[in-house]
Amino acid sequence: MIVKDRFGSTGHQSTRVIFGAAALGGMKQDKADAILELLLEYGINHIDTAAAYGDSEQRIGPWMCEHRKHFFLATKTGDRTYEAARSSLHRSLERLKVNQIDLIQLHNLVEEDEWQTALGPQGALEALVEAREQGLVRFIGVTGHGSRVAAMHRRSLERFAFDSVLFPYNFTMLRIDQYAADVEALIKVCNERGIATQTIKSAARRRWQNGNTPKFSWYEPLRERDALHRAVHFVLSRPGLFLNTSSDTTILRDILDAALESPMAPAREAMEADVANYAMEPLFIPGVTDRI
Repeated sequence: MIVKDRFGSTGHQSTRVIFGAAALGGMKQDKADAILELLLEYGINHIDTAAAYGDSEQRIGPWMCEHRKHFFLATKTGDRTYEAARSSLHRSLERLKVNQIDLIQLHNLVEEDEWQTALGPQGALEALVEAREQGLVRFIGVTGHGSRVAAMHRRSLERFAFDSVLFPYNFTMLRIDQYAADVEALIKVCNERGIATQTIKSAARRRWQNGNTPKFSWYEPLRERDALHRAVHFVLSRPGLFLNTSSDTTILRDILDAALESPMAPAREAMEADVANYAMEPLFIPGVTDRI
């Protein structure tokens, strides 16, 4: 089984690999059910979805009738105002067929105007705090993409005591000096305050090239087994980080197999060789490609 660790100060022991349920967004129920069986096989006990992930919440809902006790269940709202976020949360509860969500997250909170609205008077955060007081959710987190997200998360943590953060973390992104510095500063704050640190895009190779149409993920993932295992170990070899799986389930088992191994930090030379051999690029470059 995959190793567990404390998920911040929530009291939950989550598997170091969290299932990123964006993968279910376009699936029929029978295929989604097969994924659940795979999660149970590997002992994954934490699911992360979002209201914006297509039909993901609807695919998870039928599982919860039988398997709710097995999973720490997280979802997200991309809405920024009180009323919209409140409505989004209640829809998520209905779709997931649960009375309580373990973790509700403000989805991709990076842009300044959205940040001011969501964390201001009658903003989305007020709706989530109210839901926590009502017992509809247990914990509140914040997520984001792009090269500015780590710095924005630090600002968010100064405004509110979020229970978790989520941000991109992989070798190519951390080759960007400013992003690496921002990530280190964020992780330091999270460690000091007992805030769970979730990472995304561990398996990213680069953005799709030459007009290729994305199939299961908006970015092109690594597929070569050894390189993918090194990418997984790059994250898991750092204590305290959780790895959220790719929305491309064709590499899900390889990610889970890699997580079963004792994570050893890959040699920098091996990671640099992967960058060269597989033409890897950071998904987010400041001032160039900083959005999905």
